[in-house]
Amino acid sequence: MTPTLDDVRALSPRLTPEYLEEQGLIPLGVESGVLHVGVWRDDVAVDALFQLEELFGARVETHVVDADRAHAAIRRVYGESSAQSLINAIGIEEDLDDADAPAIDDLRALANEAPVIRLVSMLLTEALEARASDVHLEAYPDALRVRYRVDGVLQEAPSPPRSMAPAVISRLKVMADLDIAERRTPQDGRIRLTLQNRQVDVRVSTVPTLHGESVVLRLLDKESARLDLAALGMSAGDLARFEEVLTRPHGIVLATGPTGSGKTTTLYAALERLRTGREKILTVEDPVEYQLSGIPQVPVNEKVGVTFASALRALLRQDPDVMLVGEIRDGETAEIATQAALTGHLVLSTLHTNDAAGALTRLVDLGVASFLVSATVEAVLAQRLVRMVCTVCGTTAPASPSERAALGAPDLAQVRRGVGCDACRGSGYSGRTGVYELLVIDDAMRVAITSGQGAPAVRRLAHANGTPTLSDDGLRLVKEGVTTPEEVLRVCRG
Repeated sequence: MTPTLDDVRALSPRLTPEYLEEQGLIPLGVESGVLHVGVWRDDVAVDALFQLEELFGARVETHVVDADRAHAAIRRVYGESSAQSLINAIGIEEDLDDADAPAIDDLRALANEAPVIRLVSMLLTEALEARASDVHLEAYPDALRVRYRVDGVLQEAPSPPRSMAPAVISRLKVMADLDIAERRTPQDGRIRLTLQNRQVDVRVSTVPTLHGESVVLRLLDKESARLDLAALGMSAGDLARFEEVLTRPHGIVLATGPTGSGKTTTLYAALERLRTGREKILTVEDPVEYQLSGIPQVPVNEKVGVTFASALRALLRQDPDVMLVGEIRDGETAEIATQAALTGHLVLSTLHTNDAAGALTRLVDLGVASFLVSATVEAVLAQRLVRMVCTVCGTTAPASPSERAALGAPDLAQVRRGVGCDACRGSGYSGRTGVYELLVIDDAMRVAITSGQGAPAVRRLAHANGTPTLSDDGLRLVKEGVTTPEEVLRVCRG
């Protein structure tokens, strides 16, 4: 049987993690005179493979392996095994009282010490390996608590002792070009770094708390951003209808849902589908999360007067065909977006509402006349994100009566669940996908909107048209074994 990444052991002290990372390979094991080597790049040097043949006296056979798992195996076997082991190696010093907080010069020195630099780098690397979207560092009397948000849920991570908190937080502030002397007011910054040969942007937010500063890092991995509509998890029917809406020359297309439901990713994917090079596409965002090549993107900066409304007004003078407005959050922005749609532009934006029909009422509440909402809004896509069952440990089990009742699916016989393994960090889930409700506005709905009947009437018309709700789409994913009833009920309730 061919060795795998799970079987990797240190085969030679002459192999270093730096060498293996640089060459893009990892020895998996020797079997029957054959050295099995895992590779994850197309440009592995032939000389490196010859050197391994000489070192082990065995013929080399290569196998393509997952890059993230290979990097983790290299560190586990040949390098510092984990952030926790590094914390243990550094040791625990006597905790500091607030009165004994290090002086500014001492903080700078601590932030630049090699163990602190390695620890921060390893925490970020492990977060990236775990597919974390955020890293939370919270100061408490006994520790600097670290947690990773993976697939929307916070998980515990290696936590340094309280005595290391000033050094770790100062290191992050130095990297983000923040003022390490200022610990009484919130600060925001950005770090651009390379981890595992991947370009990662890190948004940094600090706030003062009772026992020190709390820091949240938002990891924006450019390589993991999925900008293909077909990869977002829509049903074939919703995908076809959404793509048809995007071909319309003007109007407003809205994505709705709570914070962190993937709205911006969906709109980015829509822009990728629209882009042919023959149209002018512009965006105004707060902040710009991912840089889109070939598309001018304007960041909101309210300190200098660049708001969504002022930026959108300026963009209308840039001869655009398509505009993405990060969020319609006030009446002025809503009014300008509506006027842009009326004058021949396609406007993509987001709103915070519970369902698709609620977005129409929200625009009216923001001061847009109901007849203008009826005339400009082409479609509303409500969405949520659900965790997917781990493909490694997922198993099939009978659906319980309570699950069938909660989902309104008396014929649901079986569901899939993950039991928990190393691949999913014991959660039973790995990755997320979208649950969608696509409301395409038709003539009957426009009449209902104009006459002031509001969201309830639009919902009834959508139901009569057979438009699937969020719960309906979630049930589809449960039946396909993609997610669990618990996940659908968690994100679609209410």
